[in-house]
Amino acid sequence: MTNRYFNYEGYRTKEISFPLGGIGSGCIGLAGNGRLIDWEIFNRPNKMSHNGFSFFAIKAESEGSVKLAKVLHGDQLPSYTGEGRGVYEGYGYGPRRENMSGFPHFSNTSFKGEFPFAEITYDDEGDPVTVKLTAFNPLIPLNDKDSSLPAAVFTFEVCNRTLEPLDISLVGNVSNPFKKGAINTYFDQNSFKGFKLHSNSYKEDDPEYGDITLSTDGEDISYQSYWYRGGWFDNLTVFWKDFTTPGKFQERFYPYDRNLDDERAHQKRRDVCLLSNHKSLAPGEKGMFTFILSWNIPNYINYWNPGEGCREPSCTMPSWKNYYSLLFADSTETSKYIFANYDRLYKKTSLFKQLLFQSSFPQYVLDAISANISILKSPTVLRLPDGTLYGFEGCHSDEGSCEGSCTHVWNYEQVTPFLFPGLARSMRNIDYSAAQFPNGKMAFRLLLPPERTTTEISHNTGTKQRAAADGQMGGIMKVYREWKISGNTEWLKSIWPEVKKALEYAWDTTNEDWWDRDKDGVMEGEQHHTLDVEIYGPNSYITGLYHGALLAASLMADALGDKSGLIYREMYEIGRKWMDDNLFNGEYFYQKIDLQDSRFPVDPELGEIKYQIGEGCHIDQVLGQWHAHIIGLGYIIDQQKVRKSVESIYKYNFINCLRDYPNACRIYGLNDEQGLLISTWPKGNSPKVPVPYADECMNGFEYQAACHMIYEGMIDEGLECVKAIRHRYDGERRNPWNEFECGSNYVRSMASYSLLLALSGFEYDMTEGYIGFNPVINCSDFSTFWSLNEGWGQFTHHEGKLEFSVKYGRIGLNKFRSEILEGKEIRGITVAGRTISYVRDGIVICFNEVAILKEDESITITI
Repeated sequence: MTNRYFNYEGYRTKEISFPLGGIGSGCIGLAGNGRLIDWEIFNRPNKMSHNGFSFFAIKAESEGSVKLAKVLHGDQLPSYTGEGRGVYEGYGYGPRRENMSGFPHFSNTSFKGEFPFAEITYDDEGDPVTVKLTAFNPLIPLNDKDSSLPAAVFTFEVCNRTLEPLDISLVGNVSNPFKKGAINTYFDQNSFKGFKLHSNSYKEDDPEYGDITLSTDGEDISYQSYWYRGGWFDNLTVFWKDFTTPGKFQERFYPYDRNLDDERAHQKRRDVCLLSNHKSLAPGEKGMFTFILSWNIPNYINYWNPGEGCREPSCTMPSWKNYYSLLFADSTETSKYIFANYDRLYKKTSLFKQLLFQSSFPQYVLDAISANISILKSPTVLRLPDGTLYGFEGCHSDEGSCEGSCTHVWNYEQVTPFLFPGLARSMRNIDYSAAQFPNGKMAFRLLLPPERTTTEISHNTGTKQRAAADGQMGGIMKVYREWKISGNTEWLKSIWPEVKKALEYAWDTTNEDWWDRDKDGVMEGEQHHTLDVEIYGPNSYITGLYHGALLAASLMADALGDKSGLIYREMYEIGRKWMDDNLFNGEYFYQKIDLQDSRFPVDPELGEIKYQIGEGCHIDQVLGQWHAHIIGLGYIIDQQKVRKSVESIYKYNFINCLRDYPNACRIYGLNDEQGLLISTWPKGNSPKVPVPYADECMNGFEYQAACHMIYEGMIDEGLECVKAIRHRYDGERRNPWNEFECGSNYVRSMASYSLLLALSGFEYDMTEGYIGFNPVINCSDFSTFWSLNEGWGQFTHHEGKLEFSVKYGRIGLNKFRSEILEGKEIRGITVAGRTISYVRDGIVICFNEVAILKEDESITITI
């Protein structure tokens, strides 16, 4: 039986678009049948797109006779009516010719996706060859440069399964995407060869300026600079005749470019280059054919919000250079770098994938963790010229969805702080340098370029620009997290004045929303939050985050010798007691609403404040505690009440069959699917107009709640919720590598990485050189991936040995903790093969000297 996770066949390949690209560099989608789709390399989303005739094909010959000629695609799945609107094309005209579904292709294909690798097998009975494609873009935790390369790597393994020698031609075809002055230029740089596709019509600062390179390291190649130019169906007709003719391709070159201003002509008549890699294979022999498709579109334009002064067509919109374009002069240089470093890039990426997928978690958990790392490789994310990470919330079909590295959405993601902590710190740095007003108020959306943010928002004459209470308090907890992951107190010191102002804005007299004017540790005023409205009055949702911020700030202040930490701690203790005593109804925490408060907008017709939670059971009611678990603050809310609240979220918000549940909001789960809802009212006392999105299943919120269930010991329930989410993204219903919320590739789903932290019981504090593992499943035979600021590797427990190994980078440890040691006798400890002295304190081991591990070294504890 085919494994449901990672392996896809037939209709379960229908929705697949596997992103191939770097962090902040855009990507190309690999469809479930092998097509190249979703060309999102032009500094904006581009869903459901294609790039003319861009595909791979294979030819096998023997003794001058063609035995096989096929496009390296699987079957196109219905509908066959056509797609999109158009004249003489689209709906009612059948599949696009560019899909190549009208040509011989493979009927027996399967797709395997273990991000960051995709594999497609092509294996038709009776064919002289089988083919396996492995496609990837480097993903090496802590190495953000090599993980941001604007390229897709395709390696085809071809096996000759006949009893005679075969001459194989593996052919790459790519359309030149530029509308004006398109030129295909062949190059030979000895170690690799290919085409640079560019234009002679755009200046270097033009948004359209750039290039694409198709290259191979094959030693024996042939090529055509251009497919035949003609009308009607001539180009494809002639290509196929050339392709099925025995022997190598003959060059075709046109000494002049052509302009294609009409969009329909642009798609159908783009110039196409052809690059063929040739090898002879003996019977039973396998051959490897590697191609790299790289791009360099350097000028990122703020097309979505260029500013009030840019309404005229003649306006020059704000622009900047992509980070990757400052590392590589053009796309050919990127290919050169990848070929020169291919073994290292492939091996390190493979090692990361191997360690992650060896983790002792259910397959649907590994599926959830790995698949959502792909969001960093989608057009949701970009990198500014200095490398700073910036992101939308998600993607509309052809533009970003909700700009600004939105703090309360990015609050949930846990990928960057652990896999790319330098990028996480870059987000904290730009928040406090570009998004903070003098009084400590934070803009929760950064404008681009970032220096526009406080100037334009402060002078905005439209809607009141509030701070987001959840985003601002969550940001303080994230600073604490980044500090503990890096151990870099100098970095903390550099931004502490701004962090302190952000916290104290809660009771600043200029805070127009009166969050905690009386400094009693409870948010009582008007609190903007991630459900895109304001919540009024005391509630555990925002106040819990506030408590986490107060406690984290008190600890950071103490470390820096700032006496304010005493004040923050006192406010936290007072507020915590008040919340425990006043906002818990015996089953869960709720919102207290004072309709007599003159500051609050009571709707006179409804007799209530619109868009509130009230006495509902809200999925994020103890969100602050989830954060506290992840960053090592311990319980900031009463433990029993937290447990009861999480039990209630599962009891009341998990719907076993959504078919019979009324949903007036966006439909992210339906029919027989399951999921956790944002808010329910078990006592039947829902507000007349409740909080928006109440009836939705939104993946990031669900991962947070599921993970929190695991932290509170509700392991089966938490895993059931995770399984329900990934069931919805099964390849047939939805794309497994595109969890969406307010658009595609939605940032909040990167909360799924927290499942690794919870299931492994991962603890860390690099300011103390401390790390720990307390697995909650498969404890007797356990493995997990881990990653922190300077290194990553694996922790295992097997047959009486605990082994903590570094596979990349380094780490220095003073203390190690594991509940596996409970009641066990330690027979010995070695560090990098050397016996080390230590002091044991229960389940904590304190090394008498710093245990420094370099790559491929480990600590082994024998029990």
